[in-house]
Formats: sequence, C-alpha cells, structure tokens
Amino acid sequence: MKQEERRQQTIQLLLSTTKDLIREKGCDAVTMKDIMERSGLSKGAIFHYVNSKDQIYAWVLQESLEEVDQRFQNRVKSSGKELDGPLLELTKRFPFLDDPKDVVNQILVYLLSKTGRPEIEDVLKQFYDQSVCLSRQWIKSGQDHGVIPASVDMEKMGELFVLISLGLRMRSFLPVEGSSFQVDDFAAFLKETLSPRS
Repeated sequence: MKQEERRQQTIQLLLSTTKDLIREKGCDAVTMKDIMERSGLSKGAIFHYVNSKDQIYAWVLQESLEEVDQRFQNRVKSSGKELDGPLLELTKRFPFLDDPKDVVNQILVYLLSKTGRPEIEDVLKQFYDQSVCLSRQWIKSGQDHGVIPASVDMEKMGELFVLISLGLRMRSFLPVEGSSFQVDDFAAFLKETLSPRS
C-alpha cells in the first residue's frame, strides 16, 4: 500500500472513530486514549498526524464542509440549468442544524467554550470563513448557470446564510420551546431569495 493511501485510511479511521465517540460520550468526555483504543491505532500513529483531539475535531468540521460541497457540485453537474436539485443537496442536511446531537454542532459548541486559545480561534475562524466562501461560491455557480438572478448580492447573502445556519446550530442547545423560525422556513427562505423573479 502506498504511503498516501495509508495516510488517507488512517485519517478516515481517526475521523470515523472520533465521530462515533462524540455521539456516544460528547466532546468533553472523549479522550485521546479513547480514540486510540477504539481505532486500534498506536499513540505514535495518531500523534504522527495530530497533537490533540481538538485537531481531530477541526478535521471533522473540515470534512463536513467538503462533503456538502462535493454533493452540491455533483448535483450541479447533473442538474443542468435548474436550481431545485443543487438547492435540495444543501437543504436536505438542514434538519441537522437544529439537532444538539449532531456531531458538527457538538464540536462547534465545545470549541466555542475554549475560545481564548489561538489554535481554537484559528479553527473557528477557518470554519466560518470557509462556510461563507462556499456559500458565496454556490450562489455564484447558480448565477453562472442562470438559475439565480445576478441581482442577488453574493457577498451579503453568502454570509447571511451562514449566520442563519450558525444561529440554528446554537439555538439547538438552548432551552427554547415553540420557536417560530424552523429549518423548513430557512429552506423556503433560501428558495425564495435565490429563485428568479417571474
């Protein structure tokens, strides 16, 4: 097996093991020892790639963005000049925005509780910046295909969509009942905002 293949397999094992442990125990309770025992990887094998569980958590956040982007890009290629297919790829994960058990939500709240440490702030900034960048790219792609009006301000809308997503993620941890704005409303807002006016 080539070194790059081994590296990718090790990283995927670290990611899947860590996500499973977070679902079972929560971010705070997961230890590097847990990750070693569950994955079967040695301490040296793990520390060859990362120096803390927080670094693995950062990889999980990165992976989540890459997965959504890949599904979106694949749908754009197969959908031609229509908005519904690519938009569906984005909105079908929306129920997770409002789920406190979702791994990405748990990691974000955990990392937010650790602000003040430069390496954590860098991870959070990178996640936010990449989320905004991807949102803007998705809007631009729709505009290039003629399914999103050129009048939609890609810069502002891209960031607005991320802000709403983050708000829903954070609200999932608050003891709030009877919220009037739900993930379905967010999906409807996206479709209405991005659809061409007839």
